[in-house]
Amino acid sequence: MTTTKSEGFSLATVFASNSTDNSLFQVLWLVVRVVAGVLMVHNGLAKLADVPGFAEHVVAVIGFPAPVFFTYCAAYAEIVGAICLALGLLTRVSALSLLGTMLVAIFFHLKVDGVKVAPLETATLYASFYLFFLVNGGGKYAVDALLAKTLGGES
Repeated sequence: MTTTKSEGFSLATVFASNSTDNSLFQVLWLVVRVVAGVLMVHNGLAKLADVPGFAEHVVAVIGFPAPVFFTYCAAYAEIVGAICLALGLLTRVSALSLLGTMLVAIFFHLKVDGVKVAPLETATLYASFYLFFLVNGGGKYAVDALLAKTLGGES
């Protein structure tokens, strides 16, 4: 990311992405962001459909206190965070919350299943995508890019 200001941190830097002018790369960045966001929404909705079951069979097994509370936290992180990620709105914050839920999912699968690829595969792939967006932001075709431009961080 290149900026013309050398003043350091500004609000625009929160929304600015690491960037490239390669249009094909930016379109692929958009596609991966939307897919990684949209596909996660159903996981949050599934948690809300059976809060007591998820709390008992997943959150309590991990050992978290207040399993129902943490079930709601995970569900809303996966719904709201995934929608924001798909839009490219507060991308890094959304990616951080989604990465957190995937790290917990990875821990759960390791605890319950051991080192078996099948249970770990999906959560690890999602975690990798969310780590990418946490580090790089939403890309050129994201709401964050419009906000950064409006706030004077990108030209």
